[in-house]
Amino acid sequence: MQLKKMLLVAASMLVFSGSALIAADFDWMASLNLRSDSDPYGYKSGLASRFRTPETQLSLILKSVGAPADAYMVLRLAELSGRPPEYVLKQYQGKKSKGWGALAQDLGIKPGSREFKALKGGHDMYDFDDRRDDRDHGNGNKEHGKKGH
Repeated sequence: MQLKKMLLVAASMLVFSGSALIAADFDWMASLNLRSDSDPYGYKSGLASRFRTPETQLSLILKSVGAPADAYMVLRLAELSGRPPEYVLKQYQGKKSKGWGALAQDLGIKPGSREFKALKGGHDMYDFDDRRDDRDHGNGNKEHGKKGH
Protein backbone atom coordinates (compact mmCIF):
# COMPACT_ATOMS: atom_id res chain seq x y z
CA MET A 1 0.00 0.00 0.00
CA GLN A 2 2.77 2.42 0.90
CA LEU A 3 4.57 1.65 -2.38
CA LYS A 4 1.44 2.66 -4.30
CA LYS A 5 1.30 5.97 -2.43
CA MET A 6 4.96 6.64 -3.12
CA LEU A 7 4.51 5.89 -6.81
CA LEU A 8 1.45 8.12 -6.97
CA VAL A 9 3.29 10.98 -5.29
CA ALA A 10 6.31 10.55 -7.57
CA ALA A 11 4.12 10.49 -10.68
CA SER A 12 2.25 13.58 -9.53
CA MET A 13 5.48 15.45 -8.90
CA LEU A 14 6.74 14.55 -12.36
CA VAL A 15 3.53 15.69 -14.03
CA PHE A 16 3.35 18.97 -12.14
CA SER A 17 7.05 19.82 -12.48
CA GLY A 18 7.01 19.10 -16.19
CA SER A 19 3.74 20.87 -16.84
CA ALA A 20 5.23 24.24 -15.96
CA LEU A 21 7.67 23.81 -18.82
CA ILE A 22 5.20 22.53 -21.38
CA ALA A 23 3.48 25.55 -22.80
CA ALA A 24 0.67 25.18 -25.31
CA ASP A 25 3.20 25.61 -28.12
CA PHE A 26 5.02 22.49 -26.99
CA ASP A 27 2.12 20.26 -25.96
CA TRP A 28 3.50 17.55 -28.26
CA MET A 29 6.09 16.85 -25.56
CA ALA A 30 3.47 14.87 -23.65
CA SER A 31 3.52 12.17 -26.35
CA LEU A 32 7.27 11.76 -25.95
CA ASN A 33 6.88 11.37 -22.20
CA LEU A 34 4.22 8.71 -22.75
CA ARG A 35 6.50 6.88 -25.16
CA SER A 36 9.32 6.93 -22.67
CA ASP A 37 7.00 5.68 -19.94
CA SER A 38 5.90 2.75 -22.09
CA ASP A 39 9.40 1.86 -23.35
CA PRO A 40 12.23 3.73 -21.59
CA TYR A 41 14.99 1.73 -23.27
CA GLY A 42 13.45 2.21 -26.70
CA TYR A 43 13.06 5.93 -26.07
CA LYS A 44 16.67 6.25 -24.96
CA SER A 45 17.79 4.25 -27.98
CA GLY A 46 15.70 6.50 -30.22
CA LEU A 47 17.31 9.62 -28.76
CA ALA A 48 20.79 8.13 -29.15
CA SER A 49 20.08 7.25 -32.77
CA ARG A 50 18.32 10.50 -33.69
CA PHE A 51 20.94 12.79 -32.18
CA ARG A 52 23.97 10.48 -32.52
CA THR A 53 24.67 11.01 -28.85
CA PRO A 54 26.98 8.76 -26.84
CA GLU A 55 25.30 6.66 -24.16
CA THR A 56 27.16 8.35 -21.30
CA GLN A 57 26.18 11.85 -22.41
CA LEU A 58 22.59 10.81 -22.99
CA SER A 59 22.34 9.17 -19.56
CA LEU A 60 23.66 12.35 -17.93
CA ILE A 61 21.12 14.50 -19.77
CA LEU A 62 18.21 12.19 -18.93
CA LYS A 63 19.19 12.20 -15.24
CA SER A 64 19.51 16.00 -15.22
CA VAL A 65 16.12 16.96 -16.65
CA GLY A 66 12.60 16.87 -15.23
CA ALA A 67 11.04 14.59 -17.85
CA PRO A 68 12.19 12.46 -20.80
CA ALA A 69 10.83 14.96 -23.35
CA ASP A 70 13.03 17.61 -21.73
CA ALA A 71 16.07 15.56 -22.79
CA TYR A 72 14.77 15.65 -26.37
CA MET A 73 14.36 19.41 -26.14
CA VAL A 74 17.88 19.90 -24.77
CA LEU A 75 19.31 17.89 -27.65
CA ARG A 76 17.09 19.53 -30.27
CA LEU A 77 17.91 23.03 -29.03
CA ALA A 78 21.60 22.15 -29.11
CA GLU A 79 21.20 21.01 -32.70
CA LEU A 80 19.23 24.07 -33.79
CA SER A 81 21.43 26.58 -31.98
CA GLY A 82 24.75 25.00 -32.87
CA ARG A 83 25.66 24.83 -29.18
CA PRO A 84 26.94 21.75 -27.33
CA PRO A 85 24.28 19.81 -25.41
CA GLU A 86 26.17 20.48 -22.16
CA TYR A 87 25.79 24.22 -22.68
CA VAL A 88 22.07 23.92 -23.43
CA LEU A 89 21.60 21.66 -20.38
CA LYS A 90 23.25 24.27 -18.17
CA GLN A 91 20.99 26.98 -19.62
CA TYR A 92 17.94 24.74 -19.10
CA GLN A 93 18.86 24.17 -15.46
CA GLY A 94 19.19 27.89 -14.82
CA LYS A 95 16.23 29.14 -16.86
CA LYS A 96 13.71 26.29 -17.04
CA SER A 97 11.07 28.35 -15.25
CA LYS A 98 11.00 30.73 -18.24
CA GLY A 99 9.82 27.99 -20.62
CA TRP A 100 11.14 26.41 -23.79
CA GLY A 101 10.29 29.31 -26.09
CA ALA A 102 12.27 31.74 -23.96
CA LEU A 103 15.17 29.32 -23.73
CA ALA A 104 15.18 28.89 -27.50
CA GLN A 105 15.28 32.67 -27.92
CA ASP A 106 18.12 32.95 -25.40
CA LEU A 107 20.03 30.43 -27.53
CA GLY A 108 19.57 32.60 -30.62
CA ILE A 109 16.60 30.82 -32.20
CA LYS A 110 14.41 33.69 -33.27
CA PRO A 111 10.60 33.53 -33.02
CA GLY A 112 9.10 33.10 -36.47
CA SER A 113 12.27 31.57 -37.88
CA ARG A 114 12.20 28.25 -39.70
CA GLU A 115 14.01 26.65 -36.76
CA PHE A 116 11.56 28.02 -34.19
CA LYS A 117 8.57 26.89 -36.26
CA ALA A 118 10.09 23.41 -36.60
CA LEU A 119 10.61 23.28 -32.84
CA LYS A 120 7.02 24.31 -32.13
CA GLY A 121 5.72 22.03 -34.86
CA GLY A 122 6.56 18.85 -33.03
CA HIS A 123 9.17 16.23 -32.46
CA ASP A 124 10.88 14.22 -35.15
CA MET A 125 11.22 10.94 -33.29
CA TYR A 126 8.95 8.95 -35.59
CA ASP A 127 11.63 6.38 -36.30
CA PHE A 128 11.43 5.50 -32.58
CA ASP A 129 8.22 3.59 -33.14
CA ASP A 130 6.54 3.89 -36.52
CA ARG A 131 3.49 2.00 -35.26
CA ARG A 132 2.40 4.98 -33.16
CA ASP A 133 0.50 7.77 -34.81
CA ASP A 134 0.74 11.01 -32.88
CA ARG A 135 1.62 13.16 -35.85
CA ASP A 136 -1.05 15.76 -35.13
CA HIS A 137 1.62 18.46 -34.95
CA GLY A 138 3.35 17.53 -38.19
CA ASN A 139 3.78 21.00 -39.66
CA GLY A 140 7.54 21.01 -39.39
CA ASN A 141 8.46 17.41 -39.38
CA LYS A 142 8.73 16.63 -43.08
CA GLU A 143 12.08 18.32 -43.24
CA HIS A 144 13.39 16.09 -40.48
CA GLY A 145 13.25 12.89 -42.47
CA LYS A 146 10.27 10.96 -41.24
CA LYS A 147 10.42 7.63 -42.97
CA GLY A 148 7.45 5.76 -44.22
CA HIS A 149 4.95 8.59 -43.64
